[in-house]
Amino acid sequence: MFSLEYLIIVVSMKEIKNQIIATIGLIITAAGGLFIANMESIFSPEDDSPPPSMEQTISIPPGVVKDTLVITKTVIQKPKKKEREIDW
Repeated sequence: MFSLEYLIIVVSMKEIKNQIIATIGLIITAAGGLFIANMESIFSPEDDSPPPSMEQTISIPPGVVKDTLVITKTVIQKPKKKEREIDW
């Protein structure tokens, strides 16, 4: 009915098909593992806060002449958010 060569080819084609299916399953599993491992960095909002602003004020009273000029600088920074940990 079927020749021996035909049966060997059919069996080897089934094995190749099963190996391809197993490889695809392994790739999907690895991609899912990488997605789960990086889920916090993927879905966390980006912190695009502008750099701290520097304000400079120089005030010299009128009619007063001094040898030394004092310049004060005030740097205003917003408090940084704490990173929250996810406990599973």
